Amino acid sequence: MIWPLLIALFVMAILYSSVGHGGASGYLAAMALFGLAPETMRPAVLVMNIFVAALVWLRLYRANHFDWRVYLPLALAALPMAYIGGTFQLSAAVYYYIVASALLLAAWQLFRHRQHEGEIVAPKLVVAIPLGLILGLAAGLTGIGGGVYLSPVLLMMSWTTMRTNAGVAAAFVFTNSLAGLAGYMTVNTVWPEHIIDYVVVAVLGALIGSELAVRRLSLPRLKSILALVLVIAAIKMIVMHYN
Repeated sequence: MIWPLLIALFVMAILYSSVGHGGASGYLAAMALFGLAPETMRPAVLVMNIFVAALVWLRLYRANHFDWRVYLPLALAALPMAYIGGTFQLSAAVYYYIVASALLLAAWQLFRHRQHEGEIVAPKLVVAIPLGLILGLAAGLTGIGGGVYLSPVLLMMSWTTMRTNAGVAAAFVFTNSLAGLAGYMTVNTVWPEHIIDYVVVAVLGALIGSELAVRRLSLPRLKSILALVLVIAAIKMIVMHYN
């Protein structure tokens, strides 16, 4: 049963990395559809996020699609919260409902996400710091790095262009996931089975997706498909736990 899951993770890595995301919500959706346990999903997704987001960030940074002014206030607020969230020991029931809610919110963001570029303005700390705190905690608790939530906010606030948006989101996901994994490993020492396989297929997918990101490929229809997959996975998690 491992190969169908690996293929699903590979496809998710391509699609999400093409818009600067680590792909955590997609990986969680795939794992939920295949019935994996929370103790497997959370650390596996954090590790995949780290490798995929690092690769995407590097590619976009080299192409000058990054802005430290936007990234730093968000990351500095998020890092301690991601670490704290990673230390939490959640029951299967709580984890399933938190992740299902996160997947539904991510799906909504994908459905409503529209390309928008107005006059770029400097980030406001009164918005950036609370946003970083919330997304950091969510990253540690669920394994979702926050890129799928951050990207539309950056565009809505006119803090980045479309291309810079992807670079900032990738960096944010990378550092959030590192902090979340560090927190997780302080209270957990067991790695999931097949973790190396998951990382390899995710990185291979990200190699393709990051090239698409640099080339500014637009994937609005695929975003809608991804959103539908997230909704199905969220419903499956709720039903699976209820039964």
